[in-house]
Amino acid sequence: MKKIVKPSGFHFLAILLILFTSSEIFGQYGYGGYGYGRGGYGYGRQRSAIPQTQETPKKEEPKTAEQLVDGEMPSITEALSLNEFESAVLSSVLKKYVQERIEAQILKLPPEKMREVYENITKRQDEELKAGLPLEKYEAFVELQKNGVAKTIKENKKKKKKQKKTKT
Repeated sequence: MKKIVKPSGFHFLAILLILFTSSEIFGQYGYGGYGYGRGGYGYGRQRSAIPQTQETPKKEEPKTAEQLVDGEMPSITEALSLNEFESAVLSSVLKKYVQERIEAQILKLPPEKMREVYENITKRQDEELKAGLPLEKYEAFVELQKNGVAKTIKENKKKKKKQKKTKT
């Protein structure tokens, strides 16, 4: 004999509860179908309830005289066509006097006094460079200071092109 089970109110409520909660879970967490995770890789974009704070950028420490000169020396060497010895002489002199300029800035002297100190440093630097470099290299360095490195390199390239054209 077959026993027929009549659905009661409890069975009806249990089925409705399962249907509603399963669709809620699928919708929220991306289970099944082509939800957030696609291919069963997860539950979608994970978010943290804790707000993210942006780190304040750390202050860069000022460069030392050695770092400043070492950063500029390759372009100065290229612009002036210096050999190893001339490059070493120029580098050591520049490091020495750049360090003095940095120390003068730290003192925060009044503008008139600062100008006087800078002029004194520049005079001593020029005298030392005249003694350590050949005259044409020294003059080229003075011209480089007036015009800038990029302009001097451009002019040197133009001169080389003109020389090549005149040779052929």
